[in-house]
Amino acid sequence: MQLLPKLSHKTPNSSSGLINFILISSSLCIIYLFLSLVFLQSSNIVDLPSSRDVSPPTSIDHVVFGIASNQNSWPKRKEYARLWWRPNQMRGCVFLDTMPPKTAANNESDNALPPICISENTTRFRYTYRGGLRSAIRVARVVSETVALNHSNVRWFVFGDDDTVFFAENLVKTLSKYDHELWHYIGTNSEIVVQNMFFSFDMAFGGAGFAISYPLAKVLARVFDSCLERYPHLYGSDGRVHACIAELGIGLTHEPGFHQMDIRGNIFGLLASHPNTPLISLHHLDHTDPIFPNMTAITALHHLLQASKLDPHRLLQQTICYDRWFSWTVSVSWGYAVQVFPTHVFLPDVIKTERTFGPWKRGQLLAESFAFDTRRTEPDPCRRPVVFYFDGAGSGRDGVVESRYRRMTAENCSVDASSPRRVEEVRVVSRKLELGVKQLQAPRRHCCDLLPLTAGKVMEIAIRECKEEELIHMHQWN
Repeated sequence: MQLLPKLSHKTPNSSSGLINFILISSSLCIIYLFLSLVFLQSSNIVDLPSSRDVSPPTSIDHVVFGIASNQNSWPKRKEYARLWWRPNQMRGCVFLDTMPPKTAANNESDNALPPICISENTTRFRYTYRGGLRSAIRVARVVSETVALNHSNVRWFVFGDDDTVFFAENLVKTLSKYDHELWHYIGTNSEIVVQNMFFSFDMAFGGAGFAISYPLAKVLARVFDSCLERYPHLYGSDGRVHACIAELGIGLTHEPGFHQMDIRGNIFGLLASHPNTPLISLHHLDHTDPIFPNMTAITALHHLLQASKLDPHRLLQQTICYDRWFSWTVSVSWGYAVQVFPTHVFLPDVIKTERTFGPWKRGQLLAESFAFDTRRTEPDPCRRPVVFYFDGAGSGRDGVVESRYRRMTAENCSVDASSPRRVEEVRVVSRKLELGVKQLQAPRRHCCDLLPLTAGKVMEIAIRECKEEELIHMHQWN
């Protein structure tokens, strides 16, 4: 009779121990699985982006230039290269057919210019375009011969003509948007529709300059000569480059900061309404007027580059202000010009390009059909906006830049109390523009405020980022 209580006393202990064993074992398994999962996840997080983190931002040190020229044009056009070339930072060559005989020694010792490379012989290649220049083959091979220089630590190859002026900081900043380990062909086409129709809307025009990422350039260089054999009928060098890149399955990535400048005469309208993107290059400057009045072409470009040194990303960026008291409309093209319209003008009309220039070739069908919106120039000089050109600039604390603009031309027009012609100087205050990748991918125009005239003769403008309620105020002013 005493066995039963003992048996009933042992059974609960035995069951409880088994249950505890199962619970402890399950807990240990769950903890093990949890820790394993955490370990695997953390190791993946560390391993995946590690190669990206150690890669420094793209700089001018990662770029190699190939500049096309010849012995006849280089002695004069080297002055364009002198404006932008940085001998202690930039790498690459200017490619000539032969060394200019009278200036060979000077070129070799002129450290302010890119080194000279002599192009290889191209007589083995056919050229069948009637009336064209077979030098187009030599110029096209600047691409493969630049790659063959075997520079180290290259991310981008950039190509242009001897009359192409590059803005280095903006070039690098624009290229930094793209993954240099992928295949990229970046540039722009012509301002003239008929030029694009004749050549290609998907071709980077060589004078504007174009960029090819390192992996694409290496592959292109290997197949380039065999590809050239298939295109003897093409006119120019850039057409051959485009055709060979197209064969590799790559299309053009359009960047409007490159400028082919297939226009002639006064290019004020184009510069004063620059796209909302960094200025990268200007071309065909032998065929246009000096960009500032009363200056030579080289002096005027040097003057623009002085502004670029202070705030390269803001150069030529257009900002629109409205004066509610006088009903003036003010357009600031930073570092270049300020226009004061004597009447209210809607913003979409202000940002259209004023047609101050002429077409590349007159008499052709569609010769004056441009690849952007234009507006006509007011025929009456006294009804045109008053233009104040960049005079100088200085930087202060916290990245603040003050730029000055003065009138460089005069018109015999009447001046009353409401006329902007009584203004003698414009001062613009802004912060140095530092563009990140996201701002480059989704650019936005800045806004500005007009301050009361100082002594009735000095206009002061403050540029700033736009606020959310800006559009509401704009409608109220209208």
